[in-house]
Amino acid sequence: MHFHETQNGKLETNSGGDRRSAVGGQNISMNRLILFTRYPEPGKVKTRLIPALGAAGAAYLQRKMTEFTLQWARELRPKIPLSVEIRYAGGETQEMQEWLGPDLIYAPQGEGDLGSRMLHGFADAFQGGMEKVILIGTDLPGLNEPVVASALQALDTHDLVLGPAHDGGYYLIGLRFAEPALFHGIPWGTDRVLAKTLAIAKDLRLQVSLLEILEDVDRPEDLPIWEEFLRTRLAKGRISVIITALNEEERIGPCLESARGGSADEIIVVDGGSEDRTVEAARRSGAKVLSSPPGRARQLNTGAKEASGDILLFLHADTLLPRGYEKPVRETLSQAGTAAGAFEFQLDATSFSLRMIERVANWRARYLQMPYGDQAIFLSAFLFHAVGGYPDMPIMEDFELIRRLKKKGRIRIARLPAVTSGRRWLTFGAWRTTLTHWTIVMAYYLGIPPSRIHSWARRDDGKTGTGVRRNQ
Repeated sequence: MHFHETQNGKLETNSGGDRRSAVGGQNISMNRLILFTRYPEPGKVKTRLIPALGAAGAAYLQRKMTEFTLQWARELRPKIPLSVEIRYAGGETQEMQEWLGPDLIYAPQGEGDLGSRMLHGFADAFQGGMEKVILIGTDLPGLNEPVVASALQALDTHDLVLGPAHDGGYYLIGLRFAEPALFHGIPWGTDRVLAKTLAIAKDLRLQVSLLEILEDVDRPEDLPIWEEFLRTRLAKGRISVIITALNEEERIGPCLESARGGSADEIIVVDGGSEDRTVEAARRSGAKVLSSPPGRARQLNTGAKEASGDILLFLHADTLLPRGYEKPVRETLSQAGTAAGAFEFQLDATSFSLRMIERVANWRARYLQMPYGDQAIFLSAFLFHAVGGYPDMPIMEDFELIRRLKKKGRIRIARLPAVTSGRRWLTFGAWRTTLTHWTIVMAYYLGIPPSRIHSWARRDDGKTGTGVRRNQ
């Protein structure tokens, strides 16, 4: 297949030829990188990981792995003239473009076994005038720009380049011409794929170059590979701050200002149906504003679904983040064995009783690893989706999320305070409010349905409850 320029400057395909740019119709590269991937539909991708991650978690992993691979592929294009093609299974071209962007070549993988689909990709590329073609998967955290650059260089003097995978297959194959024999009679999905391919190449007298061995992520036992990769990536990861709000026009401005004080990469406000000017105030402050049905769990999950960051930080609209919070967030999540983190608890009102309450809350958070939502919980987006996000509960959603996360690793508390409004403690009394919180937690431990606990909280202060405080 090849591409030609239309009158409106877009790229279209027809049979044979080469890819031309939308500016001047000139050839932009004789090198092609083909990414094999699948549209991330839950239940249809990474199925061997579903027992460990669930259908939604496995699909999210597929999505993020593809996006990571494409990120460095785009960064490679200006350094080495290279066209990038997405060969996809599942979904439609429009869905793939909406997901990954319009600046790529898209084509379905087609029918047949893996070998037939790979051969079809190579044949189309060479028919389109390519001189070097490399095909890769998207489930290898160790695959990056230098590896592909080395493969392209090796094709200057070799006919075939292979990247051996730890499981006996290969994660990369590069060719200077389509050779059907390399894709026929291969025991795909076994540990004999690489050996069989090398044997065929030897019979064909092809000059072969082998790259470094890498590990892919395809089974539950492979997940530590991805988690370790994430840990190193989180040290510089993008941060999405997700703020829930309901009738907080007076406090949303200071909250957003505190979020901007840590150079967040993305700030999302999810409104639960405010009747005041909360939404207008959030938009004036430059935040991305979403709407959802009321209920903090639903609002938080709505924000998380739209977030693009590697790190999610969940913030109540009446809580202020410490200046420069991004550094302790990244440092905390980069520590081995960490599942999530939060900040110390501090109220914006001063009294002996409130200082004592803060001390008890921080002892609980640090030594029992049980921070609450008003401490600005943060964690990797991958782990958030892997545990199913916030449970759809009218109360105690932050408590239950932390219980799930504790099974995945340690909950660490950064030594900086998130400052929360003391209005509830001042209105209803410090110790009465604290006793109500403890009663709610005890009731939850005893198995009383959250809906019933929620109704108690509403009767207690005339508002909806959240975690062990108000809900929105």
